[in-house]
Amino acid sequence: QVQLVESGGGSVQAGGSLNLTCVVTTRVTSIMEWGASMGFHRQAPGKRREFVAGLSNDGVIEYRHSVEGRFRLSRGDDKNTIHLQMSNLEPDDSAIYFCNLRPFPNWYAESGSWGQGTQVSVSS
Repeated sequence: QVQLVESGGGSVQAGGSLNLTCVVTTRVTSIMEWGASMGFHRQAPGKRREFVAGLSNDGVIEYRHSVEGRFRLSRGDDKNTIHLQMSNLEPDDSAIYFCNLRPFPNWYAESGSWGQGTQVSVSS
């Protein structure tokens, strides 16, 4: 059984920063040794869930265009954790952010396992 737990959401003013963390719990020692891909998606009220940032099984990091240069995705030392550093946040970044684990980095498709989500709210 795979479980993903996000943390680090909150409320900030535009221009502020937040750091999200996702921890994957599983009996397997290392998610990355599995060859799985991990990332974050987000869903704003009334909108579809959309890709934000992802780390592929071979170490390639991708971002949606609107967050490039402002968000930074990294892998934790234990390899079962990823961190999303979000800076210069904008009101349009407000959403529930979901951690995702999937076998392949087909980020724009609904796939894999999801966490419960953490709320990010950015006020203008």
